[in-house]
Amino acid sequence: MTNRLEGNILYWDTDPVILWITENFPLKYYGLLFVTGLFLGYFVVKHIYKKERIPTEQLDSLLTYIVLGTIIGARLGHCLFYEPSYYLEHPVEMFLPIKEINGSYQFIGFQGLASHGGAIGVLLAIILYCRKYKLKLLWVLDRVAIATPITGAFIRFGNFMNSEIYGQPTSGSWGVVFERDDLIPRHPTQLYEAFSYLVIFAILYAFYRAQPLKKPNGIIFGLFLILLFLARFIIEFFKENQVAFENQMTLNMGQLLSIPFMLIGVTIIVTVSRKKQIRN
Repeated sequence: MTNRLEGNILYWDTDPVILWITENFPLKYYGLLFVTGLFLGYFVVKHIYKKERIPTEQLDSLLTYIVLGTIIGARLGHCLFYEPSYYLEHPVEMFLPIKEINGSYQFIGFQGLASHGGAIGVLLAIILYCRKYKLKLLWVLDRVAIATPITGAFIRFGNFMNSEIYGQPTSGSWGVVFERDDLIPRHPTQLYEAFSYLVIFAILYAFYRAQPLKKPNGIIFGLFLILLFLARFIIEFFKENQVAFENQMTLNMGQLLSIPFMLIGVTIIVTVSRKKQIRN
């Protein structure tokens, strides 16, 4: 590791691997931060449950559903949104952390997770969870939405440690040189996203604390979709495209996938607000 500050430019050269547990199994910052984000989100939801005097016995099951939904959805999202031709020819690599190299499969970890796919996976997982335990879907989504930006922030911190998903070149004094790739100062878009997600968490939690039991179910979830994917949409303007075909697009894949989520958020807020007005 030779991270250093020269003038106002940070030269970043952190090894993504913390240590090798075995010869072929590394412990990486990304995985550690991913898990940390999930558990911090879990404790936020647990705090909310206790605040509302809701039994927490089913929270462990909810965490399991969300973890599986996040990983499976994010993995399939990357494979099908960004590299469909390759992974449809190598379907086993979608689900297992291996890659065919020189005629044999080697463990490489999951290289490629898409946040939009993760969002879809979590939503489907929560739908299944609510059906099993007979809970109100929008009520659960509101509580999970408050904590989700924390998890997203830690995932982006993990991307920063990996020197991946960085931004376009910049002449600004805030640029970071990711030396493992090149020597060009770039927008640290991983940090832009991480800190914007923490701000969104603060907004959602403050909004929740203002008469939490009087808001119609779905308002917080709708606001979450609008704020998070609007931030993602804007920050994408500063990012390097992940795959070559995006270079020919006016809006990249991340932006195109963000638009439906924002529209869904607006639709949910308008719908539940109208229902409340009719009831009143």
